[in-house]
Amino acid sequence: MGVIRKLMAWLSVPIICLFALVFYVARPFNPDNNRFLGCSVARFGRAVLGMDRPLEGWDNLPQDRPTVVIANHQHNDDLFVMGDLLPPRTVTVGKSALVWVPFFGQVFWLGGNVILNRGRSHKAVAVMQATSSAIARDRKSLWIFPEGTRSKGRGLQKFKKGAFHAAVASGAPITMVCVQEYADEAKGWSGRRESVAIRVLPPVETEGLTVEDIPELMSRCHRDMAETIATL
Repeated sequence: MGVIRKLMAWLSVPIICLFALVFYVARPFNPDNNRFLGCSVARFGRAVLGMDRPLEGWDNLPQDRPTVVIANHQHNDDLFVMGDLLPPRTVTVGKSALVWVPFFGQVFWLGGNVILNRGRSHKAVAVMQATSSAIARDRKSLWIFPEGTRSKGRGLQKFKKGAFHAAVASGAPITMVCVQEYADEAKGWSGRRESVAIRVLPPVETEGLTVEDIPELMSRCHRDMAETIATL
């Protein structure tokens, strides 16, 4: 039953994206399209999977100013776990291969999201620094998985620098979304998923920080997230 639930949840994604293309084409590169799509995909997906998602600290997500959101990345199912938490005018970061995924790739591009080529990692920081100007100029928020790859529920991995360069360059606060470690598998005969708890921590201000402060900022955020995840 769990396999059927997962199959139905993921089959719904391209279907929802197909209908969402109407909104994206009508107002291309409008970041609020991403919020609409994230809510639709996540809430429908959790309903199909039979997954509860207790949430603490929703008030810590800035709604009236740009922020750089960082979250721990465990499985592809993170889309269902966190997709409806995007603040207003949020763009996300993804690898270039996503653009070729039918329907999802097209809405991802039309949503004005940041597309990184992993094969050109030496340019990744430069891209994130350029994105920081869009945060300040267009008042967009940025959602990033700073680990850069899925941990598969095996603990918080080492952070990459891109998110922190973007935050410091733009002066936007960093908001940490901490997700309970979970397994990508069903429980019991009904195939329902285990509950996955989330806690959003208060924003960490970056105004006045410089590039020299980034290592300490990364260390602080990694420590705070790891400690919080351990309590969920």
